[in-house]
Amino acid sequence: MIQIRYAIADEHNLFRKGIISLLVISPQLKLVMEASDSEEILEDLPKYKPDILLMGVHMSERSAIETLKKIRKTDKDLKVIVLTMYDDEANVIQLMESGANSYLVKDISVEELTTAVSRVYETGYYFSDFMNKTLLKKIVNKVPIKPRFNEAELTTRELEVLKLICDEKTANEIAELIFLSPRTVEGIRTKLFEKTLAHNTAGLVIYAVRHGIC
Repeated sequence: MIQIRYAIADEHNLFRKGIISLLVISPQLKLVMEASDSEEILEDLPKYKPDILLMGVHMSERSAIETLKKIRKTDKDLKVIVLTMYDDEANVIQLMESGANSYLVKDISVEELTTAVSRVYETGYYFSDFMNKTLLKKIVNKVPIKPRFNEAELTTRELEVLKLICDEKTANEIAELIFLSPRTVEGIRTKLFEKTLAHNTAGLVIYAVRHGIC
């Protein structure tokens, strides 16, 4: 069984402890780090190297977006799930494009949280009922498009891989479906990051939705 090393960061101690006590039911998850503010996050991440960071939006001193941007300057692989009390459409795309892999409202069930952690670990993103593709399409249409490569500048193979990423396929699953090695699929995904300027897989999905690819 794969063990997922996770960290949790939120300014409210009671909330952090509550999440930790709920996640002990999953033997797949191992807590390796706690933080109460952005300074602790940025200082401790290099030491503990979690696979997943569960991060509250309202961190003291720095906003979640600023913290995400700083994390992404030094760590492209850490997967970040943002936890918030608010289903605020205005912040969703900013957070996702700043490097978040998922956006969850804090009243979700523990079952959905563990599912989200597993899916983010496996595929690089997870969209809850709130962050489904229908709502995502509605949101991205409100946000000005940043200068990026257009669909025509992606190769046929890159488009094929991108569409399968949108279908929540892992690199191994994509490799089996289109008869490539997982290493080749990872290479194509890296090229997609370069062309679309996406920070992570969630960013690729946002790009694909915005351009009508998925």
